[in-house]
Amino acid sequence: MAPEVKERIETLINDHKIVVFMKGNKLMPQCGFSNNVVQILNVLGVPFETFDVLSDYDVRQAIKEYSNWPTIPQVYLNGEFLGGSDILIELYQNGQLQETVEVALAS
Repeated sequence: MAPEVKERIETLINDHKIVVFMKGNKLMPQCGFSNNVVQILNVLGVPFETFDVLSDYDVRQAIKEYSNWPTIPQVYLNGEFLGGSDILIELYQNGQLQETVEVALAS
């Protein structure tokens, strides 16, 4: 991955408590998995930022290498990779996501 692309990714991750690399944006998700993540975060009522990987091919490819995770969307919380749609659904359903997000936002 090019150093400037890695730096852009790290800036996005470090500048926001919660950032979602997804297809589309929080107002207009462009795939069902991205929409699932947006809906879960909206239900939690937490502030989050999104980055539309469809608008930037370099970031779209590099984020998969950066996280060592092959799919989009990808959620980062306090600078750490949390997971994709399936992980967020599981954490939400077992009640862990609310607690994890509250702790992260309080720090």
